[in-house]
Amino acid sequence: MIAPELIGLAGILILLLFLSSGVPIGVSLLLVGLGGLALMISPEAALIKGGVVSFEVISKYELGVLPLFLLMAHICFAAGASRDFFDVAAKFVGHRRGGLALASIGGCAGFGAISGSSLATVATVSSVALPEMRKAGYHPGFASGALAAGGTLGSLIPPSGALIVFGIIAEQSIGKLFAAAIVPGLSQAVFYLITIMVLCAFRPELGPATARVPWRERLPALRKVADIFALILFVIGGLMIGWFTPTEAASVGVIGALVLLTVRGGFSLATVADAIKATLRTAGMIYVVIIGALTFANFVGVTGITEAMSAAVTDWHASPVVAIIVMTLLLLLLGSFLDGVALMLLTTPIFLPIAVQLGYSPIWFGIFLVRTMEIGFVHPPLGLNIYVIQGIAKDLSLGTIFRGVIPFLVADFLHLAMLIALPVITLWLPSVVAG
Repeated sequence: MIAPELIGLAGILILLLFLSSGVPIGVSLLLVGLGGLALMISPEAALIKGGVVSFEVISKYELGVLPLFLLMAHICFAAGASRDFFDVAAKFVGHRRGGLALASIGGCAGFGAISGSSLATVATVSSVALPEMRKAGYHPGFASGALAAGGTLGSLIPPSGALIVFGIIAEQSIGKLFAAAIVPGLSQAVFYLITIMVLCAFRPELGPATARVPWRERLPALRKVADIFALILFVIGGLMIGWFTPTEAASVGVIGALVLLTVRGGFSLATVADAIKATLRTAGMIYVVIIGALTFANFVGVTGITEAMSAAVTDWHASPVVAIIVMTLLLLLLGSFLDGVALMLLTTPIFLPIAVQLGYSPIWFGIFLVRTMEIGFVHPPLGLNIYVIQGIAKDLSLGTIFRGVIPFLVADFLHLAMLIALPVITLWLPSVVAG
C-alpha cells in the first residue's frame, strides 16, 4: 500500500503540472483535492466533502468582505482616483531628479490602498505615469522598473485582496492582518524611494528633473485626493480599532465611495452597473479558487504530509530562521512560474503549520507570504507585472523592463530579510491595536 505522505507529494506535483500547463487555478486545486480525497477515503466521501466545503464558502458571512471591498475599489476607479494620486505626487516631487519615479511609487501606494491588487495597481498607474516619464526623458528601463516594483504595493497595503483570502483560508483576523500590513507596506515603499534616489544620485540621466510646480497649484491638487484618503483612513482605521467588523467596514467603504462618486459628478446607473459587473466577475473567480484551495487543504491534511514535513524540520534541528529562509527560497522558486494567488493557496496548507510549530505567528506568516508572493510579480521568468507594462508600452522589450527592475528586486530582498530578522516590524501595530 502506498504511504499517504507519498500520495500527498504526488498530489502537489500533479497540481504544479496542471498550473504550469495553463489549467485555471481554482479548477486545478479542486480536481487534485477531490481526486486525492477519493483515493485517500472514497469517491462518495470526496464528493460529500467537496459539497460541504462549497456550501460553507458560499454561505460564509465573513467572505462577504471580499466582493464589497472589490466594489468599493471599482467605484473609486470610476471616480478618477488613479490619475489623481499620481498627479498630486508629481506636483510635489516631480521637480527633483527621479521625481516622477518617486511620484509613481506614491501613486502606486495610494492607489494600492483602493485596489488591493498588484496587477490592477500596475496597470492603472502605469497607463498614467509611464507616458509622462517617457515624455520627460526618463530612461525607459528605469521608468518601467519603478512602476513594476511599485505595483506590488497593491497586494500588501490594506485593504489587500490577498490578505483577505489568506485570512479566510488560514482562519485569521482580517483586521489584525490589515494592521500588520501597514508598517511593512509603508517601509516597502520607502525602500523603493531610497532605491530611486540612490540610482539618480549616481546616474542623473536616468530621471531628469522637470519644471517646479508653484505652491498655488500644489494645494488644489492635494484637495483632489483628500476625500478618497479620508475614506480609506476612516474604513481601515475603524476596522483596526474595532468600530467595524470587516464586513461592516467594507459596507461603509462602498457607501462612502458612492457618495464620492456622486460629489465628483460621475454617478450614473451605467457607471454603477459596470462596477457591479466587474466586481461579480472577479469575486466569482476568487470564490472558485477558495473552494478549490480549501478542498486541496483537506486532501493535504488527510495525507499527513504537513506533519511529516514538520517532523523532518524538527529532526534536522534547524533554527526557525534557517527553516524560514528555506521556505523563502522555495517560494521564490515556485513564484518564478506560478501566479501569486496560486502560490499562496498551494503553500499555505503546507507551510503555515510548520511556521506555527517553529513559533512564528500566523499573522506574521501571512504578511511574509504575501510579501514573498509580491516578489514573484517582478522576478523572471513569469513576472506578471512586467508583462502588464509591456502590454501598455509595446515598444519596450521584456529584457529592458527586467533589467530596469533589478535594483528594485535588490531592495525587495533586503526588505524581506528585514521582515524575517525583525518580526516585531509586522507584529507591533496589531499588538497596539489589540491592546
